[in-house]
Amino acid sequence: MAKTDIKQHVTDTIISEMEKGTPPWRKPWTGDAASGLPALAARWHRLQGVNILMLWATSHIKGYASARWMTYRQALALGGCVRKGEKATRSVFYGTFEKEIDGEIAPQTSRYAKCNNVFNADQIEGLPDDYYVRPAPPGDLGTEPVSELEAFFAATGATIVTSKTPKAYYAPGPDHIHMPPIGTFFDASGYYGTLGHETVHWTGSATRLDRIKRFEDRAGYAFEELVAEIGACFLGVQLRVAPAFDQSAAYIEGWLQALKSDKGLIFKAAAEAQKAVDFINARVEEQQKAA
Repeated sequence: MAKTDIKQHVTDTIISEMEKGTPPWRKPWTGDAASGLPALAARWHRLQGVNILMLWATSHIKGYASARWMTYRQALALGGCVRKGEKATRSVFYGTFEKEIDGEIAPQTSRYAKCNNVFNADQIEGLPDDYYVRPAPPGDLGTEPVSELEAFFAATGATIVTSKTPKAYYAPGPDHIHMPPIGTFFDASGYYGTLGHETVHWTGSATRLDRIKRFEDRAGYAFEELVAEIGACFLGVQLRVAPAFDQSAAYIEGWLQALKSDKGLIFKAAAEAQKAVDFINARVEEQQKAA
């Protein structure tokens, strides 16, 4: 059997969905099918990075409602049975190994990625009832500020400037996020989704994750936008807010060209997005503990 190129497989899946005009992260997750962050059996460990994108894509294609996934053996151990004819979804398992040089184990280790075949709970019969998790009902947000979300973004420490200028952006020079008034948005979900996108950009400052300066050319700009879009998705699921996306054909075309020329790009973007969200959550947690 030919060895699977897992990076090519994931990238091809993402490209296929984007070419249909339906990237796996471009949908109102709150209340939608499989809207939660995917979780893997074994204490329901939440997956991260590119695995989130891959399993979202599969759920979108197959119409799975559950956000829970497991291996064939894990299903058997729980008393379940994968239905005949169901096909596994490839996720990515990361591991490390130590290099041996001249008969000695070197102190440094190297990472590797390999396939991990998993099934959605909707593909499995006989599991306990509480394993068939369904998404939470949609959050009905209005155009007024939402106190919990205001507190979350305030706790990041980001400087948020509001004016009547109808533009949302992160300005690296003065190191602030600019947002139009929340009342100018059709709904609060759109406001906080946009704010999440710009807050991910904010994490890329040289004083924080130092990401933006590393990607200063035209291709790097498109990459940074992809990082911010994916990061906003991750935040949106966490906060139960549908992220707001740029719908322009130019953006999509730029991403498709970049993905087709670099099969590892979606991995890099998802990893950078995960770092950004982890950074934001750490800031918020630190602020909440100090309060």
